[in-house]
Amino acid sequence: QLQLVESGGGLVQPGGSLRLSCAAPGFTLDYYAIGWFRQAPGKEREGVSCISSRGGSTNYADSEKGRFTASRDNAKNTVYLQMNSLKPEDTAVYYCAARFGPCGLGRSGFGHWGQGTPVTVSS
Repeated sequence: QLQLVESGGGLVQPGGSLRLSCAAPGFTLDYYAIGWFRQAPGKEREGVSCISSRGGSTNYADSEKGRFTASRDNAKNTVYLQMNSLKPEDTAVYYCAARFGPCGLGRSGFGHWGQGTPVTVSS
């Protein structure tokens, strides 16, 4: 059973940066598209970004375009989400998820999820 592990969350001031990582110990992520989602308190889980299995294609939610960058290093079996110019409204638990097939920002098709890493943007 593929298990995903996120890391890199924490407390950051507005305007700051964080890089989240998503790994799958003992499994290869080469064939999976990886999505990043977040869930703020009292809100629905929403798609933030997705990167295709080979890394040639990325999708971003409108509010994240230009600020967030998804990348992957298949040699290290790790996917990253670089988050810059963070805002208080980015505060949420961030999850990575894996699916076969094309990328998307909806939860449909993502059958494997991590436990999440919390991100707090506050001064």
